[in-house]
Amino acid sequence: MALIAKTFNRTSQRRPFAAKGLAIIAVAAALSSCTSSLDLFGGDKVDRMSTGTIQAKRNPTTMSDEVTVQNAVSSADLSKVSMSPLPWANTTTGSAGVVSSIREGRNQGHICRDFTTTRHSFEGIAQFTGQTCLTNSGDWMLTSFDRQ
Repeated sequence: MALIAKTFNRTSQRRPFAAKGLAIIAVAAALSSCTSSLDLFGGDKVDRMSTGTIQAKRNPTTMSDEVTVQNAVSSADLSKVSMSPLPWANTTTGSAGVVSSIREGRNQGHICRDFTTTRHSFEGIAQFTGQTCLTNSGDWMLTSFDRQ
């Protein structure tokens, strides 16, 4: 019977190299899956869409405040208000403000009221100018409401 003997040095040196090789392969495989989405090697996978093509939507909070201000301005008795500040508040949004001036005039045959107001909201304090006009049907229509 022949006995084949291996020395301890030969077998113990192969195992660390095998373990290191498997570790290197595992790390390389993991990195290759991560880097494919990072585009490190110059592939053209970048979305070139410009954000300028997306139209900004009007803030529903501001729109609700616009209606509240329009109601305050259109229902104001100008003989009593004259140059007195006219406070307004929107309980839906929590915003409030003061209409500091209202001037009534005619615009293309319609009675219009130009106004200046502040708006105090969670976004801060801002000043707006606007105009609301009386339509042929007898309703007031807000024709402008611009932040200054």
